[in-house]
Amino acid sequence: MTMYLTVSLNEVEATAKKAARGAGFTWGMAEEAAKATRWLCGNGVNGCAELSRLLSIKERNIERTPIKEAGVWEAASGPLCPINVGACMADQAHEISAEGWQVNDVACPAFLMPFVADIAAKTGQTVGLVGQEFTLVTDGNHQHLTGKVPAHGVSMVIRPTQKTVLPSGGFTRVTSTEADWAVLQTLAYRTYAPATEASRMTGAGAGITDND
Repeated sequence: MTMYLTVSLNEVEATAKKAARGAGFTWGMAEEAAKATRWLCGNGVNGCAELSRLLSIKERNIERTPIKEAGVWEAASGPLCPINVGACMADQAHEISAEGWQVNDVACPAFLMPFVADIAAKTGQTVGLVGQEFTLVTDGNHQHLTGKVPAHGVSMVIRPTQKTVLPSGGFTRVTSTEADWAVLQTLAYRTYAPATEASRMTGAGAGITDND
């Protein structure tokens, strides 16, 4: 029997950041992963499940540096990490042309969606993310998703579009399975260094005795 719990977006973001760091991301990329997870959850996508799956892949050391050539983003070998490639694309948002970019072989492509929204916001235009099974259209503030985002993206295209995006409501709380949340908390726990005698002596309240 699947058990569920409900958490706030703030709690999702904080836990996601520590979990990503615990899985081996740098603190900078962990922050990107946390913001992306919050975005997914706030827009009706099960971000906790997506992050749990992505970090399980990360644990197997599946991550590649994105290479862009002639408008195509891919890795020299193996699947791309969506956080790494998404952050790189967002940094180069103003370089996107009308032809757009093609992104090949991406793990957990749902995580590209927040970065596409960032590209739209930075460039002031509506941008689409099109895969074999889904289409996302976003103006940076609102988004419309049709179809189902697969667990692995073979080939997707990101390009400006003339489509209109109607205002959409967001979510302030998230329902996650206890299993997915447990994965995130287990990884997050790795960021807490075990207490040592030195840390206890220099921590809050150090040097205070019952007689003080």
